Amino acid sequence: MDIGVFLPIGNNGWLISKSSPQYLPSFDLNKQVTQRAEHHGFDFALSMIKLRGFGGATEFWDHNLESFTMMAGLAAVTDRIRLYASTPILVLPPAMVARMAATIDSVAPGRFGVNIVTGWAAAEYSQMGLWPGDEHFRNRYSRAAEYVTVMKQLWRDGVSDFRGDFYNMQDCVLSPRPASGHIDIVAAGQSATGTKFAAEYADFNFLLGVGVNTPSAFAKNTEQLLTAAKAANRDVGAMTLFMVIADETDEAAREKWRDYHDNADAEALAYMAGESGRDQTADDKSTARTMVVPEGAVNFNMGTLVGAYENVARMLDEIAQVEGVNGIMLVFDDFLDGIEKFGTRIQPLMKSRRDRAPVR
Repeated sequence: MDIGVFLPIGNNGWLISKSSPQYLPSFDLNKQVTQRAEHHGFDFALSMIKLRGFGGATEFWDHNLESFTMMAGLAAVTDRIRLYASTPILVLPPAMVARMAATIDSVAPGRFGVNIVTGWAAAEYSQMGLWPGDEHFRNRYSRAAEYVTVMKQLWRDGVSDFRGDFYNMQDCVLSPRPASGHIDIVAAGQSATGTKFAAEYADFNFLLGVGVNTPSAFAKNTEQLLTAAKAANRDVGAMTLFMVIADETDEAAREKWRDYHDNADAEALAYMAGESGRDQTADDKSTARTMVVPEGAVNFNMGTLVGAYENVARMLDEIAQVEGVNGIMLVFDDFLDGIEKFGTRIQPLMKSRRDRAPVR
């Protein structure tokens, strides 16, 4: 089973709390996280794209790096780990992203992929005059399908004459094409429509873990992806996302989690809820709906593993047993410390990772 890290490209990582570690993003921080992840045998690193934060006392995600330029830098200072950058499809044209991806692939052949971000927070795009209107909530995956089609044509053939509802190419060319011959497409569809898009166009789809210390509760979402992939006659890998809060004892880890939860940044959470509420087409499984459920919004309601190192290892092994799961992407309350503790205290106890050892 693959293990990856969701890089802290935005300030404070994934905890919307006044008591969690507070820091600004930097290339140096992300370089350290990625290089230590590579050292401990992690298989991939992915960076999101966020163009406007939530404010509040913590100024949550008000400070963000850009995904492609950061991953290009990381490609030059790593040797083995796969790297995925995120494209906001309302901002970057597909032909340009195809060229950017081919360029980074020449830095790190066979190690680069593109994560498709359709966009659910209108304010990120309206600030630049790029929000197409609330009809985007209804047709964003149709736009994404055309976007990916253009990129794949350029990577495969070096030319595209695609004509669609959102993109029109006229003898659009790309050379040189990717040196490795293939660029992974990554998605994170949670809704039925998003899952269908991933099944038809992506190589991997990220599914949110569910609940606290309920490692296999997301299995139904994996079943939905497998069913959609079978209907599309494609093999699409399921990846799941979990936060790890680990310590020497269960009680010490639970105390950290309680502290983060009790000190949630209410103002930032309120802004996030307002933005997510604009999408009236979202179903109950969509990212816009699930991340603002009050019980766990402090970390976007992502699946959370809280406990002693040995118990976290056991829960990660349980995730590995879910049918269709190819890997887990992890976030940590403290990234540098979390990577080290995972590599030295958790991974050696995992049955699903016994073949992984630190890279010397």
